[in-house]
Amino acid sequence: MFEIKNISKIYDMDTDEKMYALAGFDLTLPDTGLVGIIGPSGSGKSTLMYCISTLKKPTEGSVVYNGTDITEIPDRAREKLRRTEFGFVFQKHYLVPYMSALDNVIVAAPAGSNAEEKAKEALRTLGLKEREFGKRPAKLSGGQCQRVAIALAMINDPKVVFADEPTASLDHENAFNVMRILKEYSKDRLVLVVTHDRSILTDVDMMVEMWDGTVSNVTKDRA
Repeated sequence: MFEIKNISKIYDMDTDEKMYALAGFDLTLPDTGLVGIIGPSGSGKSTLMYCISTLKKPTEGSVVYNGTDITEIPDRAREKLRRTEFGFVFQKHYLVPYMSALDNVIVAAPAGSNAEEKAKEALRTLGLKEREFGKRPAKLSGGQCQRVAIALAMINDPKVVFADEPTASLDHENAFNVMRILKEYSKDRLVLVVTHDRSILTDVDMMVEMWDGTVSNVTKDRA
């Protein structure tokens, strides 16, 4: 699905002290499964995810998705790709504070769909109770808000979910619940999880370890 070729991302290009967030490497990702991208702060793991997902453009190299170099397509095409085939989960849930949990999910549903029923089903699947659907984010726990954010990311049935530190602000129980949900979704989709916490990546199908802007190791589950 993804072929990353000689990818680099350089900041401060106009100065003598250029910063290589990504230092030029190749990486191939599978069509489906749960992929963990791990490394210390500053290793380039989040920059890699943003470049793969078109949220950032690499300085050099290419990101080929289903045969198309998505670093070269027009902005409008990238926006459509993110809207129709990609989903995003971040450390902060970024829910609209004045909208209910249900409305936060409905607002991202595709046009012409039975949005309310689809959103309710997504929230039920993620473990929210009916009585919580009408609550605003401030009245929900951190774990509940993150599950709403996952429902929001999945409402369009994306082929790829990008999750950047999705459990960093959660307690262990909620963190493992979130990972269980992402693992289940990855059975027939691709889910990329960026994290510094190795303990939540015990059930990944592929582990990408990063250090100083490059991939230091790749391991795959042989089961």
